[in-house]
Parts: sequence; structure tokens; C-alpha cells
Amino acid sequence: MPNEPIDEKTRERHADALSALGAVGVSRTKIDSKSSERASRVWWDADATDYHRTHGDFLGVDSEHGEFVWCPEGLHEGDVHLLGEIVGKRILEIGCGSAPCSRWLAASGAHPVGLDLSMGMLARGREAMQHGPRVPLVQAGAESLPFADESFDLACSAFGAVPFVADSARVMREVARVLRPGGRWVFSVNHPMRWIFPDDPGEAGLTATISYFDRSPYVEVDAEGTPTYVEHHRTVGDRVRELVAAGFVVVDIVEPDWPEWLDREWGQWSPLRGELFPGTAIFVAELPYRSPLRPTTRRR
Repeated sequence: MPNEPIDEKTRERHADALSALGAVGVSRTKIDSKSSERASRVWWDADATDYHRTHGDFLGVDSEHGEFVWCPEGLHEGDVHLLGEIVGKRILEIGCGSAPCSRWLAASGAHPVGLDLSMGMLARGREAMQHGPRVPLVQAGAESLPFADESFDLACSAFGAVPFVADSARVMREVARVLRPGGRWVFSVNHPMRWIFPDDPGEAGLTATISYFDRSPYVEVDAEGTPTYVEHHRTVGDRVRELVAAGFVVVDIVEPDWPEWLDREWGQWSPLRGELFPGTAIFVAELPYRSPLRPTTRRR
């Protein structure tokens, strides 16, 4: 099957990165972890400047203490407290980008570590740390976390890593490994039902055209067919099963309403679509405490 053309709205939003990487079309074929990771690294390095020009203010990237915004609907951790008590806690942020969430956590009394695959995004985070709290940043992929077992009390990811990895079940196992018993893991992703609609904030984005059950990834490729951007689809059930298989208990699934005060568009997010169906799903999960009488072996 020939590649689909990249739609014009995507070209407008990411013109510099698409040009730099030579992306010419969209493929919907299976891609392995290595190729997916490479594509994400080169994409976010190339798109870092445009991404922050468009979204940096909304995310609070350059504010003195950062901000922790979970999603384009503007849900803030300072209001919703999905992580629970954070003061004094060691927190791993996976897919931290330029780390505004980690900086906010540090300013709020936590001890965060930010991890991201893209050096371009991490470099932007270092620039933002010239004033306010400084946070350790680590360049690594989410499928193999470079930390010892039971290193963290909490883990979080605000649209980072999880939608961009080929093996998200492995990410769940890795997070379970590095969390202490009783640890909480909260991550936000595109709401899985969004997969059935075109990536358009307008009227064209209101008609279902793709099967919800089609898990073929969205892959942008260059003229040689090399992936330059990848996004993977999982259903709500897939996400829950991956969490449970890794040993987590699902505490909540949050589907934020579109707020009345928010009139901006962000990619496929818009007031038009937000009035009709959710754009974001936030999964809240916890590891059970181990019984002292029944020790368990850490998952690998």
C-alpha cells in the first residue's frame, strides 16, 4: 500500500522539523522498538524549537518555577493532586521534555528526576533552569529505565513517552520495577477514542474514519521509507491490561472536560471537539504494598 501524504495542517504546524527530516508521507505499518525510538529522538530534537514557540507559554516552560499541566485541557497538578502527597517524595518524570513539570515538583517540595529521549528537549529544559529550581535530567528511553529497583516513590508522565514507544507494556513493567511498594504511577495520553477521527481540530475532525481496534501506528517517513515520527495506538482496555499485568491496581481514569475559559486550539484539540468527546485520558495506578509475610520478586 502506498504511503499517504502528510496532511496540510500537520505541515503548517511542524514545517521546520518535516523539512529538516525530509518527511514525505505517512505509513501505517508495524515498527519495532529500535526504529520507533530512533524516530522519536530525531523528531523531538528537530521539533523542539517550534514546539516551544507554540506551546511553551501554555506549559509554563519559562516561568520561574515551571508548571505541571497534565493536558491541553489545562488540568494542573496543583489543583487536581493526582499524584497525592509529593513533599519529600522521589519522583520520576518519564518523557519530561523541557521539564516544566519536574521543576514545578521541585519547587513544591519534591525530589524529581526528569528523563527524556531527546537531547534537544533536555537542552531547552537546562536553559529554563537558569532561574528557579534545578532538576537532574537524564537522557534515556522509557523502555529501559536506567535506575535501580525501588528507586522512586512516584512516577508521572504528561504526554511523554507512553504514546511514542512500540512496547508500552514494557514501560509499565519498568515503572513497576523502579517504584517502591505503594508507589503511584500517573500518565496522560491522547484519549484512545481520538484514534478513530482525523487529526483535525475543525469540522473534518468530527467524523470517524479509522477503526478504534486498528492498532497500526501512525508513522511519518522520508523518501527512503525511514521513520521520522511515530505515534502508537492502544485502546483503553489495552492500557488497563498492561498496567494490571505489570502489577498495578488501576485507581482512576480521568477524562478531562473541555473548560469554558479555554478557547485555543492545540493540534487536534479544540473547543469544537472538546464539547463532544474527550481529548485526553489520564491513568492513575498504584503498586500494592507487599505483605511482610509474603515477599515478592521484583519484575524485570
